Amino acid sequence: MSNAALAATPVSQALDIHPVAGRIGAEVRGVQLSADLEPALIEAIQAALVEHKVLFFRAQHHLDDQGQEAFAHLLGEPIAHPTVPVRDGTRYLLELDGGEGRRANSWHTDVTFVDAYPKASILRSVVAPVSGGDTVWANTATAYNDLSPALKALAEELWAVHSNEYDYAGAKPNVSVEQLENYRRVFTSTVYETEHPVVRVHPVSGEKHLLLGHFVKRLKGYSQNDSQHLFSLLQGYVTRLENTVRWRWQAGDVAIWDNRATQHYAVDDYGTQGRVVRRVTLQGDVPVSVAGERSRTVKGA
Repeated sequence: MSNAALAATPVSQALDIHPVAGRIGAEVRGVQLSADLEPALIEAIQAALVEHKVLFFRAQHHLDDQGQEAFAHLLGEPIAHPTVPVRDGTRYLLELDGGEGRRANSWHTDVTFVDAYPKASILRSVVAPVSGGDTVWANTATAYNDLSPALKALAEELWAVHSNEYDYAGAKPNVSVEQLENYRRVFTSTVYETEHPVVRVHPVSGEKHLLLGHFVKRLKGYSQNDSQHLFSLLQGYVTRLENTVRWRWQAGDVAIWDNRATQHYAVDDYGTQGRVVRRVTLQGDVPVSVAGERSRTVKGA
């Protein structure tokens, strides 16, 4: 079905959606992403994103850097990374080249060290390894739902300090000292610290989500030891295999995920093979806790 035909159908039926896993993730077929998509089709993509958390589009070979940025404008307001320079010739696009040691092989939600962190990310595969290099996403709403009533009550009271100054060596054990120091220097050119509720309320769906990931430095009001134990307990619910979807990349694939509702992990198992992806993120909103309190940046604003 053509993009025009899809746009002419009711929003609830506009997309050819094929769930990939039981709790998260769906492949959308028959859509060619571009800046020319009809508003009804964009509305359908936005609704599917809230429902499925991450959407996959195969064979988007027509997209280049400028086309990816132009399409992103239809879904929201693109923003550049606060510390890492954008790719030459673009305004917002961040390139992640595994050959340069830029392998995000730890569980995280993008850029949570600022208050209004991105609402969504649009990732395009440029070079895909023959084997390995998959990305895994986790559903942070079903993770919250799996908690016992007592753990839910505890989590809803917790606040966490997120920072871009974290254990780089622990997160990137396979890169050289030189690569590690260069990454640290660029990534922390400005140091941010932001206090977020551990449970945030999604502004569209109203679902409750666990807001954690590797940018968490500590839980407020707890010793470092207790903080780490509590973090590990709650983070473990996010990353249970039943709560995830795994995508085998092909060059030209595009993944769009709701960054308010997920964590993700790029699996570093492709050795010396090439792996290049390019990402555009969209401006988000400031999270609100179950009690109605807003997140706050305390350093780097």
